[in-house]
Amino acid sequence: MLSCVCVLLLAATALGHLDEAALDTQWEEWKMTHRREYNGLDEEGIRKAIWEKNMRMIEAHNQEAALGIHSYELGMNHLGDMTSEEVVEKMTGLQTPLNPDRNFNMALDDKVSKLPKSVDYRKKGMVTPVKDQGSCGSCWAFSSVGALEGQLAKTTGQLINLSPQNLVDCVKENDGCGGGYMTNAFRYVQENGGIDSEESYPYVGEDQPCRYNSTGMAAQCKGYQEIPQGDEHALAVALFKVGPVSVGIDATQSTFQFYQRGVYYDANCNKDDINHAVLAVGYGVNTKGKKYWIVKNSWSERWGNKGYILMARNRGNLCGIANLASYPIM
Repeated sequence: MLSCVCVLLLAATALGHLDEAALDTQWEEWKMTHRREYNGLDEEGIRKAIWEKNMRMIEAHNQEAALGIHSYELGMNHLGDMTSEEVVEKMTGLQTPLNPDRNFNMALDDKVSKLPKSVDYRKKGMVTPVKDQGSCGSCWAFSSVGALEGQLAKTTGQLINLSPQNLVDCVKENDGCGGGYMTNAFRYVQENGGIDSEESYPYVGEDQPCRYNSTGMAAQCKGYQEIPQGDEHALAVALFKVGPVSVGIDATQSTFQFYQRGVYYDANCNKDDINHAVLAVGYGVNTKGKKYWIVKNSWSERWGNKGYILMARNRGNLCGIANLASYPIM
């Protein structure tokens, strides 16, 4: 009981530190850093109120993290004047098929019963730099491209930025910036005979007519496989044996919006409400024994830890990370 009281007192003290004058100064600095301009004082007032609420939430969370209540810290970023609902509406875009075709057939044999403690494909030259999807619901395209880039690097030794815009414009089974699903993208690349490079088909972050050109083609795909739903061990096996894997998660929590460092775990994250596609590029365990997935997001390097998040592994399929996992075959 005494420890709970101490936590509440410290949190209240932290919030007290955020006096109005300091908040006003930080708000002006934040606007300047992120080049924010608003359509009049009314809109700015609304955005400032949202930013201030987020700022106080971040401060309170980090005070609790300092006491060991949380395994991760939050930080203000370029999404500071947005609600979590707005972020989900504008910056996610995973649309799950009503009846996904589970065609996984990779045997989980004894050879992989003992996995290495860590895998990180960033260190193996199989992961391109973090991108920014902007306000287009194209997370599925970036996740798909990331998995394709990993397999291309593995099979050819070439790390090439592939074109998410090619997928946004040309995958008819998906809805472009309105959302989509990764296996539809893999199927398109297979049936189309390839996908263009980012250089030949640059990202613009909005729907436009398909203009795929085979002269800019940089990768092909023979098909794809999906991982058994909800099986975190199978996801780890796929990462170890195959490479980066496209995954879907619940990104509705404000803690996800402002994640900065540490191993992310939020009990409110809903594994049955998957709305955002990202890329699993490895896994590991920290010095405190906490297991995690290494996840690449598409919200720019300004988000998270330079665009990445470490998500708790083997803790009840956190945020549904193992529910909709798939990878392309080259």
